[in-house]
Amino acid sequence: MSTSTTPFACRPRCGACCTAPSITSPIPGMPHGKPAGVRCIQLGEDERCMIFGKPERPAFCGGLQPSSEMCGASREQAIHWLGELEQATAPG
Repeated sequence: MSTSTTPFACRPRCGACCTAPSITSPIPGMPHGKPAGVRCIQLGEDERCMIFGKPERPAFCGGLQPSSEMCGASREQAIHWLGELEQATAPG
């Protein structure tokens, strides 16, 4: 029996994963990373990453893959879920 996993596609005009989490590694235009809740400078007006697939994109960003659990049914749900994850994984 074969099982296949269909990749979860990003919701158009969301950008929650480029806003909600903190990123501690350098980002082009943000050499010290970014705090949680701050919009990434590389998030375009269309809410898409302008450095997606490029070598200067932080490894953290590439590792954060969209899923139905993370993204929920709306941008607001994604922001909430990612915010809770941020709090749960913050250093003591």
